[in-house]
Amino acid sequence: MYIKLRSNLLAALLLCFAFVAQAQQKKDITLEDIYRKGTFRAQSVYGVNWMKDGQYYSSTVADDQNKVTDIVKYDVTTGKPVSTIIEGENLKPAGSSTPIQFDGYTFSSDEKKVLFSTDTEQIYRRSSKAEFYIYDIASKKLTKLSDGGKQLYATFSPDAQRVAFAREGNMFVTDLSNMKETQITTDGKYNSIINGYADWVYEEEFSFAQGFHWSPDGKKIAFYTFDETNVPEFNMQMWGELYPQDYKFKYPKPGEANSKVKVSVYDVASGKTVKMDTGNEEDIYIPRIKWTNNPNLLSIQRMNRLQNTLEILHANATTGKADVVLKETDKAYIDITDDLTYLKDGKNFIHTSEKDGFNHLYLYNMKGKLVRQITKGNWEVSSYVGFDEKNDRLYFMSTEVSPLDRHLYSISSKGKNKKRLTTEAGTHNINMSADFKYYLDYASAANVPTTVSLHTAKDGKQIKMLEDNAKLKNTLAQYDIAKQEFFKMKTTDGTELNGYMIKPTDFDPKKKYPVLMFVYGGPGSQTVTNSWGGANYLWFQVLANKGIIVVSVDNRGTGARGAEFKKVTYANLGKYEIEDQIEAAKWLGNQSYVDKNRIGIWGHSFGGYMTLLGLTKGNGVFAAGIAVAPVTNWRYYDTIYTERFLKKPQDNAAGYDDNSPLFFADKLQGELLLIHGTGDDNVHFQNAVAMQDALISANKQFESFYYPNRNHGVGGGITSLHRFNMMTNFLERKLIKQPAEQNQ
Repeated sequence: MYIKLRSNLLAALLLCFAFVAQAQQKKDITLEDIYRKGTFRAQSVYGVNWMKDGQYYSSTVADDQNKVTDIVKYDVTTGKPVSTIIEGENLKPAGSSTPIQFDGYTFSSDEKKVLFSTDTEQIYRRSSKAEFYIYDIASKKLTKLSDGGKQLYATFSPDAQRVAFAREGNMFVTDLSNMKETQITTDGKYNSIINGYADWVYEEEFSFAQGFHWSPDGKKIAFYTFDETNVPEFNMQMWGELYPQDYKFKYPKPGEANSKVKVSVYDVASGKTVKMDTGNEEDIYIPRIKWTNNPNLLSIQRMNRLQNTLEILHANATTGKADVVLKETDKAYIDITDDLTYLKDGKNFIHTSEKDGFNHLYLYNMKGKLVRQITKGNWEVSSYVGFDEKNDRLYFMSTEVSPLDRHLYSISSKGKNKKRLTTEAGTHNINMSADFKYYLDYASAANVPTTVSLHTAKDGKQIKMLEDNAKLKNTLAQYDIAKQEFFKMKTTDGTELNGYMIKPTDFDPKKKYPVLMFVYGGPGSQTVTNSWGGANYLWFQVLANKGIIVVSVDNRGTGARGAEFKKVTYANLGKYEIEDQIEAAKWLGNQSYVDKNRIGIWGHSFGGYMTLLGLTKGNGVFAAGIAVAPVTNWRYYDTIYTERFLKKPQDNAAGYDDNSPLFFADKLQGELLLIHGTGDDNVHFQNAVAMQDALISANKQFESFYYPNRNHGVGGGITSLHRFNMMTNFLERKLIKQPAEQNQ
């Protein structure tokens, strides 16, 4: 019996050890986990619409039983539902027994009506069109906004009496009392005249698509008109049919004609339209229009084509007469933001500027006279959140703690009582309530997924954790995860650069590892931030598990470190950026644990451009590279972005040519994989074709792959899984294997 007991005890111990070993064994992340299964999909708090009373917000909730979506009102302080504002099953158009399936909604200012968008059709990055419906909450009546075809950017007037929208190049307004539709403009024409929304290059580079705005009293509409008649046309072929279809659109390349832009104001009562006076020079940009709190005074921002002079104009909406109230110049360029804010007192406005070397907040009176600089220091105001005038508290995001972090601060309009409100290290994104009582904090850090919490704005005190992503964190804990670690390095001229490194979890400092450098590197950008890295971070885990050290370094020209660091690349785009990446690669090669003969580089878009420069101008430093959707010659890109950093090619040919990979194809060293989507409306497939032609002419071997009809993101459906499988296989063949193995 003793022998039997001891035998049973031994078996139990062995079984216990087996369970412990199994529990400790971590799983490897697969590409299917990332790009198909959604294994690491983060949860968030979506669709939060703050209501007039800042204590409530609305959000959508799926009603699975009726297969519809409801709109539910929540108490901010508890996070619990208060009432169902709209039952999805009530959203039935006249004569239909089926509710609409909406993909977006907006309340009128009095919260008595809701504007629903359905069947939304994406156009470009920010533009879309849809069928819109008006729902009256009290009567539960749903009415189609227009029968004339899909609408763009349908928007309630501030007095909730009307809805304005654009369609096929023209502007319209509908009176909600009788649903009478009035056409404001009649000259709209495809690829010629656009009223009420942006042309391609404004949408992409000035980051807006809707080109009209209601006056504060709802009696006028200010709108853009783009005359793109003389803008050269770009042609893409869309594949799939028996005969490929041509897709043509206006796309101005550097040095070519831009749209002629004007701003007009339509008076709803009189039906009259008045053109605003923006000067006699037509070759300009109008990157922003915004109503002041005076319903007859429109603010217009005007820039010269080189984008080194910005003027703020105040225009009389009745007469069109405009005066310049503020003018700013820069030896390089001026970035456009949405930070211009007019105060309710009608006497002052807040504007951001880099004129002291860092981006800061300034207070001006309505004549453009500087009242004071509100924030100061060798750090950046990364974004302006808003101004609680009642309590004299401005809210803004800042890099004061570190260029890698983003934190929320408050300060008085006098520049006093500055207070940091977010405490946890990392990157914070803020959704502030309209009454400045509460905010949602979407916070993350390196290796830490995003959490969403509710706070009181006056002191930053947390009321409730709305989403902690505990499920994702528990999932991650089951996998073999390598930590992202930050480091600093200095170039030979003494410039300090920020970087991060992800080493294999079984890292042995006595071994030598291959390195893959991830780069973007474009003006004002950052890849090295203290934030959750998402899909890229997870792919880097796959690579680390295969024995690659992944590194990213932010070169000169990137953001959050002041104007001098960012603008040193002006008129010479690519020169200093690739010099820094080459120096970083050499620095890595000098580390005892790095195999300097197996350093690779990869990037997408500007990062693809940098990859090609690394392989051609890097003098053999990089053994392999993957360039996805790269610019290969800045002459092929658009006017606004390219001329901002390089001037016109007619005035700076060397700036374009001295760092174009096309002209250095014969210097290619290392293995190249070139990837592009043929449907890329942004960085055209033309770039890849030209690069391939140059490499062939130089008798250089390389690998390439094109994705039919895919856009600049080279995604959609199973595309990402396919692409990252191919990229991983390429790195296994060309970087992970020892050089001796590759030669066998």
